[in-house]
Amino acid sequence: MAVPEGKITREHIEAKLHEIKGEVDATGEQAKPYALGAAIVGIIALAGLAYVLGRRKGRKKTTVVEVRRV
Repeated sequence: MAVPEGKITREHIEAKLHEIKGEVDATGEQAKPYALGAAIVGIIALAGLAYVLGRRKGRKKTTVVEVRRV
């Protein structure tokens, strides 16, 4: 990186911020597919867990009725 001689001006700071923003945007675009995949897997796992726990709770409170013929 070249260090400017003399005073650092507003243009120097703006140029550096635009350079950093460009790198962040590029990295964010690369990470989007992974984040989307992780979100989908998380939602499916959460729905599956809710289903399993709901079935378990429903089975625990189910009343069993026995009918006997005399």
